[in-house]
This record gives sequence, C-alpha cells and structure tokens, in this order.
Amino acid sequence: MAIDIAEVKRLKDLTGVGLTDAKKALEENGGDFDKALEAMRKKGMTKADKRGEREARAGVIGSYLHDNRIGVLVEVNCETDFVARNEIFAGLVKDLSMHVAASNPEYVSSDQIPADVHEKVRAEFAEKLKIEGKPENMVGQIVEGQLKKYFAERCLLDQPFIKNPDQTVGDYVKEHNARLGENIVVRRFSRLALGEVS
Repeated sequence: MAIDIAEVKRLKDLTGVGLTDAKKALEENGGDFDKALEAMRKKGMTKADKRGEREARAGVIGSYLHDNRIGVLVEVNCETDFVARNEIFAGLVKDLSMHVAASNPEYVSSDQIPADVHEKVRAEFAEKLKIEGKPENMVGQIVEGQLKKYFAERCLLDQPFIKNPDQTVGDYVKEHNARLGENIVVRRFSRLALGEVS
C-alpha cells in the first residue's frame, strides 16, 4: 500500500518523531492516520505528550476585538520567551482569541467545571430521562453521553476549532506543542460582549 507523503509529514509534525517512524506507524496501521497516531501514543512515541509534563511560565496575553462589540483576552503560556515571541505562537494566540469570540466557551477544559455544576446538570438529565420513561438500567449510560456532549460544547479545548471543525481546539494546541517543541497551555480567557450582563 502506498503511503501518502503528506500524511507522513503531518504525523511527523504532530508527534515530533522522525519521518521513518511516522511512515512506519502509518504502514503498520494500513494508512489510517488516527490509528497510527493512537498507536504512537500508546508506545509513548509522541514527544508532544511528554512536553505536557514540563512547566509553562512564559507566554503572552492576546486580545481580539470584533466590530467593537465583542472583546476577548486569552492567556496562553509556553516554556520560554523565545517561543512567546515566535510568529507561529502569536498566530496560535490570535486564533484562540478569535475562537473564543465566535464560540463563547465557559471553561478552558473539563477539569475546570465545578463539581456542583456537573452534578446539577447530571440530575437534570436523569430527571428528564425518567419523565420520558427511559428504562432505569439505561439512564446512567445515556446521561454520561449527554454530559460529555453538553460540556464539550462549553469547554474551549473540546470545541470544534472554527477554522477547521474536523479537529478540536485541544488538538490544534497539541499541533503547536509539536511544531514549537514546547509545552503550551491555555491558562484562561475572558470574553465581553456589548450589552451582555454576567
């Protein structure tokens, strides 16, 4: 089977491994990019995953203003000032700011969701399913699926990226981890819209 060189390069860029390892992973997984990436993660071959353990204290606070009606501030951290001044990093911060303006997430990631909010939404979904007459033994499983979808829509890193809905914002950030060779962390954001009351 012929492996597409563009896919090899994409896998190499995303994981930070050499071309040979990227090509081998694709060959072993029948050319399936997602399976190859998953196999490499299981083997611990993705350098981007290891970078996630390193501390990110440098970075920038980026801003975006849309028609003077929506304003966004986003803090994105990296490991060094050198990367913080890089054009690729600046582009990432701008893209994240624009995404927050367009998609209005509530949290950066699912681990920021307060436990009481999580439980309140869980109870609401469970109650609705009981009223609809769903079998008791299926309610838990259905609620888990609904919770995952509900919070994915509200967490920045789980949302489909506005410039490429086939990938999440989290995957877009991981691509930049690999491209820049540093741990990159979206720390926080703030979004103001004209006339909105919080």
